[in-house]
This record gives sequence, structure tokens and C-alpha cells, in this order.
Amino acid sequence: MKDVADTLPTYDDVIAAHERIAAYIHRTPVLTSTYFNELTGAELFFKCENFQKAGAFKVRGACNAVFGLSDEQAAKGVATHSSGNHALSLSYAAGRRGIPCHVVMPRTAPDAKKAAVRGYGGQITECEPSTSSREAVFAEVHERTGADFVHPYNDPRVIAGQGTCSRELMEQVDGLDAVIAPIGGGGMISGCCLTLSNIAPNVEIYAAEPEQADDAYRSFKAGHIIADDAPVTVADGLKVPLKENTWHFVSHHVTDILTASEQEIIDAMKLTWQRMKIVMEPSCAVPLATILKNPEVFRGKRVGVIITGGNVDLDKLPWMKG
Repeated sequence: MKDVADTLPTYDDVIAAHERIAAYIHRTPVLTSTYFNELTGAELFFKCENFQKAGAFKVRGACNAVFGLSDEQAAKGVATHSSGNHALSLSYAAGRRGIPCHVVMPRTAPDAKKAAVRGYGGQITECEPSTSSREAVFAEVHERTGADFVHPYNDPRVIAGQGTCSRELMEQVDGLDAVIAPIGGGGMISGCCLTLSNIAPNVEIYAAEPEQADDAYRSFKAGHIIADDAPVTVADGLKVPLKENTWHFVSHHVTDILTASEQEIIDAMKLTWQRMKIVMEPSCAVPLATILKNPEVFRGKRVGVIITGGNVDLDKLPWMKG
């Protein structure tokens, strides 16, 4: 059995990924808000991956995986399971390369994300909204197609691609004291850990998680992976558990994991829409919600806040009644 360390990406992989995907992604902007700075007592720098191609940071990892395939590998296409953003990002990347993309998605995934997958040419097979169902249905699809499996977050190619986001952030903002991002399976956080531990080891790394899907928080406190099968939260992108590769980065480099309630997440999302005039999905509001909840942790610091995506079902906004 291979040691996890043998499969982990390096910072050289992040640099290579950035060059490989440059033609297919946006260098997303960093926005600031005087209102949020005054509210939190910190200087916040929002890295807006909601403006990314396909509307989410996951395009970075997906493009790195797709465009790193040999022609022979690529001919059979790619396959994955995802609640949404990785699915549509992989579909986008596969479409740019002109190869098939097979996606297993929970039947409860937002209609906007399913429509985006189909719009990019992805072929959807639905499963029940649990990790066990997702992986069982995917096994059937994978065997049938022979496509290259691009895991949503545990894939070294994906982690290296996500590491390009914090690499850009460090080029765009000087003197950051901390970076905070949402955590589900841990792909983005692992990318942050990989990049920052190499180029800015003094920067603290915080992960933000819903209280109702807090398996990463409990794993962090326990010192080993604790996986929930089907948590229920408005932050639909953060329902999946950590895996071996992402746990390695989280356990070695994350300063702390903070949690927020469903109402705190919804309030932070709505406040960002109102004050910053940007569309962001519930999963992306979790970092701001935890900063508002724990101002003493961030007060007086320069903090990079990664807004991970903006793929929202506009007919089902979480503050709408009925």
C-alpha cells in the first residue's frame, strides 16, 4: 500500500498547473468592503472565485486534470461525482478539450447546477443525496465508460489546481496575516495549505464549516477523519467528508476550523449580496459568517477570504419563505 505522502502534490505541481490552465481560467479580482472592515475590526480581502469560469474555483482543478491527460487517456473522457460545482467545472474543462464528461449528481442538487452541467455538455446520472449512494452509482458509471476518474477534491491534480487560487491572492495582496476558506471535502483548503506553507508559511489558515455538517471540525479535534454520510445544510457544496489526501493537508497546516449555524450562514450571504452587490452561494458565506461570529480571532488582521462560487438557484434563495 502506497503511503499518502507518495501521492501528494508539491508546490512545483501548483506552478505547473497555473501555466497549464492559464488560457482557460480567469485571474479573479480581489474586492474590499469598508462596511465589513468596520463590522469585523479586520481588513478583509475577498478573492472572488464567484467570477471564475463556470462560476466556481473548481474550474482550476478540473482544467488541470483534463489538460494534463494524454491524448490516449482523454479519448475515453472523464468522470466524477459531485453535488454541483465540480461537476459543471469538469464539464466545462472537458468541453474545452472536446472530450466526454460523465457526472453522477445527487437528485437534490440545485437545478441551476444541473442545467449548467448539461449546458457544458456533461452527461448526468442521478443518485440519492448520500456519500454511499454517490460512490455506488459512480462505480457503475466508471466501469461502463472507462473514463478517467477526476475526484472532486482528493485528486492530487485537483488539489494542485486549487492551489493556484491562493497563489494569485498572495500576488494580489501584500502582508496577509490569515486566509480563510470554506471546507467540505477540503480541496480548496488543501490547495491553500500547499501554496501558503511553501510561499508564506507565517500566514494562518482557517477553514469554515456549517454546524450541521461539521465533520471536518470534529475530525480536526479528534485527530482522525470522521465522516458523515448525509448531512443536511443550506451550504450544499460542503456536505462531503475529508479524504486521505485532504486530511493530510488539513491536519498538518490548518490553524483552526470554525463553524456557523444555518441562520448565521444565510444572514452572511444576504448581507454580502446587499453590501457588496455580488452573487455568492451559501457555501461561500460560511467564512464571513464565522468571522462575524468570532471577531476576536481576526480583529486587527489582514485576512484573505475566498469566495468559492456563485452558482445559485435564483428561484430558491435561502431567505425566501415558502
